Amino acid sequence: MTINMKKIPLAFGNGISELNIPEKNISSLILPSEPERKEDGALLIKKALQNPIKSKRLSEIVTPETKIVVIVSDVTRPTPTEKILPPLLEELYLGGARDENIAIVFALGLHRQQTEEESKKLVGENIYKKIRCFQHDTSRCRKIGVTSRGTPIEIFEEVLDADLVIGTGGIEFHYYAGYSGGAKSVLPGVSSEEAVLTNHKMMIEENAVSGMVDSPVRQDMEEAAKVFGLKFILNVVLDSKKEIVAAVAGDFIAAHRKGVEIVDAMYKVSVEPADAVIVSCGGYPKDINLYQANKSLDNATQAVKEGGSIILVAECAEGIGNQVYECWNRQCKTPEDAIERFKHCFEFGGHKSAIVALAAKKFRLYLVSKLPEEKARTAFFTPMGSIQEALSAILSENPEAKIHLMPHGGQTLPVRKEN
Repeated sequence: MTINMKKIPLAFGNGISELNIPEKNISSLILPSEPERKEDGALLIKKALQNPIKSKRLSEIVTPETKIVVIVSDVTRPTPTEKILPPLLEELYLGGARDENIAIVFALGLHRQQTEEESKKLVGENIYKKIRCFQHDTSRCRKIGVTSRGTPIEIFEEVLDADLVIGTGGIEFHYYAGYSGGAKSVLPGVSSEEAVLTNHKMMIEENAVSGMVDSPVRQDMEEAAKVFGLKFILNVVLDSKKEIVAAVAGDFIAAHRKGVEIVDAMYKVSVEPADAVIVSCGGYPKDINLYQANKSLDNATQAVKEGGSIILVAECAEGIGNQVYECWNRQCKTPEDAIERFKHCFEFGGHKSAIVALAAKKFRLYLVSKLPEEKARTAFFTPMGSIQEALSAILSENPEAKIHLMPHGGQTLPVRKEN
């Protein structure tokens, strides 16, 4: 009896790893549904600004005297800020806004300071020359309140002193805030260290998962942004080639939700949980290190039955990618250790150890990477030399296993079909 095999290419770093799998074992190929034809990005942004959601147009809000702050993403995000700013400024000029009354603030949250070169590249040479650009500074925040969940609302004073604040950014799945974009430009973007850490402590609550718009983390962010008085956002949605496929503008909650609908239509895929899932992050830079690769693992957990297996395909050329994460992996001997420790000691970086530990308690985790075996093991994975070897391990236990394949793990979010 011949077994029909299927060859599936999976991205691994800058290359491809091929998987040969019997057709009878394939449950489904989980793929995003991105739009074929694209309108010009600048045009999409212009249209969004001319038709804001639940808000007046910016040109009707501003006067020549209005002090305006535009919050933009920092260098760690793929947001194409240099494409977003020209149409945004055009709309502000239409209302009479003047360059000397506009400032651009990079929302660093708790990330490192940027070099001047990086800042210049993000906004574009011309804009950098004519408009004041500066970076968020956690040491210069003022307290204006506390959220109902106990997060101090402490905002960068340069932002607090503006008459009008506009948040910009991209909307995509976010592994504990549900989605990026919207209120995120305020908290964590331009908030104090204590505010960010208090907010992030909610990341191991049950609903703090990718694709959940009412994640407690996001609800807390939105409450802070409301107290602060965020009036207007301009957010874009990117496809896997990092091209703009949609833009939304207006009220920071209503416009954000419209963007969320677009992301869901492109990247949420309804699935029946299978016995196993083989997930590639989509290659470099999404699999540059284990810290980044965990986002794909997180998405894949939705596609597999409890007690099933997940094979994560991630090169991890730069190792673990975060010193605190690596340290926790060494110190926590079992998944239970990591989960308990996180409950008593919130440490950014340690959260990755706790999140993988939660998955390791429900599923068997295999890792195909360039990490030393010992590092994979201490991170609660079983290391495998190749995808083929990992597949053999699953099929030797259950030759009839049904397996989902996820070639774009970082971008696709399986959603369990409700029975």
